Amino acid sequence: MIDSILSFVRFVFKYKNGLVDKIMFYASMICAVIVIFNVGYVTDPVLGILLGKTIHYLFFVLFFMIALRESSSIYALKKIAVEHYSGLLILIYFIFILVARFAGIDALSVFGREQWIYLGIYIIFIAELSKSTLFFDNFYFNPTILFVISFLMLILIGTVLLMLPRTTIEAPLSFVDALFMATSAVCITGLSVADISTNFSMFGQTIIIVLIQVGGLGIMTFTGFFGYFFSGGFSFKNQLMFGEILGENKVASVIKTLLTIIFITLLFEFLGAVLIFTTLESTNFPNMGSMIFFSIFHSISSFCNAGFSILSGGITNEAYKFNYPFQLALSTLFILGGLGFGIVLNFYTYIKEFLLLWYHRLVTKKNYKHKAWSFSFNSKLVLLCNGIIIVAATLFFYFLERKNTLSLEKGWDGEWATSFFMANAARSAGYNSIDLSFVGAPTIFLIMVLMWVGASPGSTGGGVKVTTVALSFMNIISLAKGKEYIEIFKRRIASESVNKAFAIILLSFLVVGLSFFVLIFTDPDKSMKDLLFESLSAYTTCGLSLGVTPSLSMGGKLIIVVTMLVGRVGMLTLLVAFIKNTTRRNIIFPEEKILF
Repeated sequence: MIDSILSFVRFVFKYKNGLVDKIMFYASMICAVIVIFNVGYVTDPVLGILLGKTIHYLFFVLFFMIALRESSSIYALKKIAVEHYSGLLILIYFIFILVARFAGIDALSVFGREQWIYLGIYIIFIAELSKSTLFFDNFYFNPTILFVISFLMLILIGTVLLMLPRTTIEAPLSFVDALFMATSAVCITGLSVADISTNFSMFGQTIIIVLIQVGGLGIMTFTGFFGYFFSGGFSFKNQLMFGEILGENKVASVIKTLLTIIFITLLFEFLGAVLIFTTLESTNFPNMGSMIFFSIFHSISSFCNAGFSILSGGITNEAYKFNYPFQLALSTLFILGGLGFGIVLNFYTYIKEFLLLWYHRLVTKKNYKHKAWSFSFNSKLVLLCNGIIIVAATLFFYFLERKNTLSLEKGWDGEWATSFFMANAARSAGYNSIDLSFVGAPTIFLIMVLMWVGASPGSTGGGVKVTTVALSFMNIISLAKGKEYIEIFKRRIASESVNKAFAIILLSFLVVGLSFFVLIFTDPDKSMKDLLFESLSAYTTCGLSLGVTPSLSMGGKLIIVVTMLVGRVGMLTLLVAFIKNTTRRNIIFPEEKILF
């Protein structure tokens, strides 16, 4: 009997990477689909109870299969290896849920609810999905094309989920409306054809915020993170692919960069949720859980520069219009998210080293060696550009609107807080604490310029990016001075960067112009100002609107969907992905000058 069990264990371990993993993947996928069907579709109570029991049984089946797989692997290796850690953590989670459900401990009763079982099932599904999609050793995709495909797949999945009947409180969304909302969430735009605060259930709002989180960082980033965590490593080919996607030149630093991006994002979103929570009034919420969900939703939406809100009327809601600490908390998050992960990492490193230095000085009394720390060239340029535009945009907005919409604010501090919030939200975040239909024409033009400029490279924000605009202006000044190169911070800018800057600017005009041109035909009843503003907002993934988004025709909505996707991925990225000439010729033709 014992020999038979041992033989079975060896068989399981031998085919661990094949048969058992496939069984686990398909089993977890079936469970995940049943959960979605039960939560998002089923309205019949009898069928709901039946499916609930089925999910419970499947939960136990998954627990048994994971326990069998991990125990057989550990037994065969005679030790607990790194690749076992994730499986053991999942088993601990399962055991904790079982204890909470059946031990009868009041303090743990909250963890015995259905939602925690659903979460456990999805943890397993994500783990198995990451294992199966991480390794691309049998085929090869251009990383740029793979990046685009991942966005399309995420949008399609989001569209299907948003069409479920229980996503909305009233009638389900049509395909076009669900596609529009999914694209807006994945592309972190914020344009909406439906009010998610009143028309969406908590299940629908959860889908939106998950799409924002995954879309903001990129599905390949999450796939790489979970794949590395649940499988215990990367192949060299995977490191090359993710290095190109993340823009990391050093292959050895790919894993560190990937983990750092995820860690910093979750850390700042957690701190942001805590900060937002402290600015809320409990009288505006039915219970503590609603306050926590509200804080998490707006923290993720703000840091990812998405601009979605579950407030009726957005930030213009009467209960929050004059809540300036709340607006400043949102501003802090979307400015940090718009700076880019490199800058945020610089700040994180500096703060960590500073705290460690004083901790050792005051507590351990040890001689702590403070690491040398300085900003890179790109960090200095990004900070300088952002500092200039933050100050200039705030001042312009204040002086343009101080006798108009700002006159309704409470005191001079309210005027400056609103100016700061609106000027920076217009760049990419997409929030508005004042009704844009009441602002003057010069302010509308200012907002359009700020949307076009956008945030920083490598961030969750959109636009052509501040460094692109700065580089173009510096090139004009350099040409006026008769210089052949741009020089700043005792460095000479590469001509390739200048060429890319002008290409990005020209392509932005072409895409926005084409989108605007087509919208004139699909929605002739709308004013040209509204349609131009809508096109620019979609391409720059800002999300501000003059109120025409819900009333767009089906053709108009599809045009905006395409514009949002192109703006998020980048037109230059698409051109490079599909028409890049991979063959190099060692021929240099004679040089000629063009007359201007």
